[in-house]
Amino acid sequence: MATLVNMMACTPIKPAAIESELIGSSTGLRRVWNSVQLVARTDSAVLIQGETGTGKELVARAIHEESLRRSGPFVKLNCATMPSGLIESELFGHERGAFTGAFTQTTGRFHLAHQGTLFLDEIGELPLELQPKLLRVLQEQEFERLGSTRTIRVDVRIVAAANQDLTRMVQDRRFRADLFYRLNVFPVALPPLRERLEDIPLLVRHFVNKFAGRIGKDVSHIPSEVLELLCLHDWPGNIRELQNFIERAMIMCSGPDLRIPPDELKHLVKSNSPAAIRTLADAERDHILHVLGQVGWVVGGRCGAAARLGLARTTLLYRMRRLGIAQGKRRAAGECS
Repeated sequence: MATLVNMMACTPIKPAAIESELIGSSTGLRRVWNSVQLVARTDSAVLIQGETGTGKELVARAIHEESLRRSGPFVKLNCATMPSGLIESELFGHERGAFTGAFTQTTGRFHLAHQGTLFLDEIGELPLELQPKLLRVLQEQEFERLGSTRTIRVDVRIVAAANQDLTRMVQDRRFRADLFYRLNVFPVALPPLRERLEDIPLLVRHFVNKFAGRIGKDVSHIPSEVLELLCLHDWPGNIRELQNFIERAMIMCSGPDLRIPPDELKHLVKSNSPAAIRTLADAERDHILHVLGQVGWVVGGRCGAAARLGLARTTLLYRMRRLGIAQGKRRAAGECS
C-alpha cells in the first residue's frame, strides 16, 4: 500500500498537558505545534486562522494548557453565536437594571477569565461598533460593566480565532485595522485536512477507537482501500467532517472491518471526479515535484526540498527513486549553501 496509508504507524503529536484530537505527523501540523510551544509561555496575543473544522479551539486550549496560566480559567466566547445586542454584556457583564430584562448583576467573560485565557472564536463576526471597546480592554486591561461607572482591572491573555480572511476584511473596512494588529501579534495558520493527507489514517484510527466504546462496536480492522478512498476526498469540513463521517460508518458497521456505507461511498466518489481521482502515490509524487520546483530542484541543505518536506536528504532521494522522479536536472542531488 502507498506510503501515506502506512503512516498509521507514526506517533501522534500532542502537547504533554492536553489530550487533543488535533493529531498527526505531517509537516504542517508539526509547524503548528512548534508555534504553540514558542508562544505558549508568553502573554502575547495569538490569532489562529484556518478553515472551519480544522481544530482552532483545540489549539487555543493547547496554548492555555502549555502556558504559565494553565492553573487559571480557560473561558471561551463564540462571537458568531451571540446576538449583537447581547455580546457586549457577555464580554463585559452588566449591572441590575442596565437594560430591559437585566434583573440581576452579571459577570462578563473578561472578568471570568481573570488570570487565565479568554478565547474569542469567530472574531471576524464581532460587530464593528464593539471593536473599539474590545481594543481598549486589550490595551488597558480594564473595562466597566454595562450600567456601571466602576472600572474593573483584569489580567487576561487573549487568543482569538477566525475562519475568515481578516486581512481582506480590514481592506474592506469590515474589521478595524488597529484591532487586527493588536490581535495578530503571533499568527498561527492551521492547514486544511486536504493538505495533511498523511494524517488521515492516524485520525481515522483515533476516531474508530473513540467511537468503539461509545457505540458498542468492536471494529479492529480498517481496510487499505477504505483509507485510500478517504484520503482522496477533499474534506471541505476538515477534521469535524471526517469525525462525523467515521461516527456514521461505525454506527452502520456490522463486523470487525470498517466499511463505508453505500450512500456515503457514492458521495465520496462523486466528490472526486474520474479525472481527479489519483492514487496516494500520485499525490505524494505531485507534492514532491511541487516542492522541488519551488527550490530549483535542490534536495539537501537548509533551503532544499528535504528540509521543506521535513525529511532526511537520503529519505527524500529514496522516495524520488521509488516514485520515478528522475534527477534529470543536475542540481537535484545538490545542496544549497
